[in-house]
Amino acid sequence: MTITVQIIKIVFGIFFMFAGIMHIIKPSFFKHFIPNSLPKKTVNYVVGVIEFSLGLGLFFNETTQKSAIGIFVLMIVFLPIHVWDATKERPAIGSKRTAIIRIPLQFLLMYCAYLIYTTP
Repeated sequence: MTITVQIIKIVFGIFFMFAGIMHIIKPSFFKHFIPNSLPKKTVNYVVGVIEFSLGLGLFFNETTQKSAIGIFVLMIVFLPIHVWDATKERPAIGSKRTAIIRIPLQFLLMYCAYLIYTTP
């Protein structure tokens, strides 16, 4: 594994573990991303556990590839949510511009997950 991909893997691991923890301890921060038709607390906690687990999985050679695939899929699942948020009059977090920037950021995260998955 190249040093660049190793750095991405470590940063991703920390980032996703942190995001997972934040879903658990600060669920109100994420509630506006979750459509009202879904049980907000349940979705928040489930996503938090998934994000934490996937981030942790990046630190173990046996689970790195599975975690990278999981992160890739999670970013695909989150993409429509970010598009929906960008179309709202008042986005969940930050300005309309920030909401729009989060969309290409999803593709960057997907690409990084792909790099982790494909680099031996």
